[in-house]
Amino acid sequence: MTDLRLTPARILGALLAVLSLWVLHMFLEAILAACVIATASWPLYARFAARLPRGTVRAAAPVLFTSALTVFVLAPLVFACWALLTEAHALLVGLAAADRAGIGVPAWLAEAPVVGPWLAARWQPGALGLLTQHATPQAVLGWAQSLGEFTMRHLLTIVFTILLLCFLYRQGAALAGALAGALRRLVGGGADRYMEVASRAVRSSVHSMLAVGLFDAVMTAGAYTAAGAPRALVWGAITGALATVPFLGYLAVSALVLQLALQGAASPALASLLLGCAVLLCGDKLLRPFVAREGVHLPFVWVLMACLGGFGMLGLAGLVVGPVVLSLAREMGEQRLHALSSAPSSAPGRRSAPCTPEGTPPSIHP
Repeated sequence: MTDLRLTPARILGALLAVLSLWVLHMFLEAILAACVIATASWPLYARFAARLPRGTVRAAAPVLFTSALTVFVLAPLVFACWALLTEAHALLVGLAAADRAGIGVPAWLAEAPVVGPWLAARWQPGALGLLTQHATPQAVLGWAQSLGEFTMRHLLTIVFTILLLCFLYRQGAALAGALAGALRRLVGGGADRYMEVASRAVRSSVHSMLAVGLFDAVMTAGAYTAAGAPRALVWGAITGALATVPFLGYLAVSALVLQLALQGAASPALASLLLGCAVLLCGDKLLRPFVAREGVHLPFVWVLMACLGGFGMLGLAGLVVGPVVLSLAREMGEQRLHALSSAPSSAPGRRSAPCTPEGTPPSIHP
């Protein structure tokens, strides 16, 4: 029977644990992201370390592998974000210039069925200029401050993720052994099964994100090229990077369509919208569940809710943590139900055999 008495040592340990979580709570995203990346890439790191000379493995392998992973993972994301900001800046500058000259009603908008005439009747040239005139210096300063805080917070998260990743590669085996031992003491023999489920779910989720991002980048670049959109490769890279998060790739498609529509290219805009949405739909509905099916044994709607809920709470790391949590919950629930269903129970209406004074049931002879 487990001893649940409150001793001074246990109270002190709980207090220190709470204080440690409070101190490190601002680095929670970095810690989770480093754990997710280390777990997903550990088989690759093990093969990489095995190819290095024996004397340099412990010192050089974590640093070299972390540097390579940072370049190959972070560089495309930085390029996509920078390209998106550049395109957004060009779009806003074009809008401001056209608004000062007076943007007339586009012909394709007036000819659109159902809502076209209604929108054309309410078109107000110069609306953007009126909107910017109401922006006070205090509001602009507040926006700039919020943007600066957002940038610094995410830059700090990236830096600490890289540092923690190098530490996890160096101490990963020892930490995994300690975690497995602690779980065995807490939950018994099912600890190994839970760790296996969590590791498989992490790897499947990361693989599905990478597969969807690469698929959407290549296919949307081809779709934009076929539609006649300018800078199709750049927009394809932007769409693929954003598509790792469910439904976020549609933001890139919408931005491209808006840019083409303002330039008067109605046919390329419509073709880019239809083809881009079709590619994103295939990536989310077909490819993501197909790649993740081996590790995340959940219906698509639950995977989608887990990804979005985790992303809302924990950022990018939540895209993996959410499905892992639901996978573990399902595994624990199934094991509990199996244990309850296989537990011995007496049949209703049947009396047990009487016992002798010595406490043993009497022998029944034919």
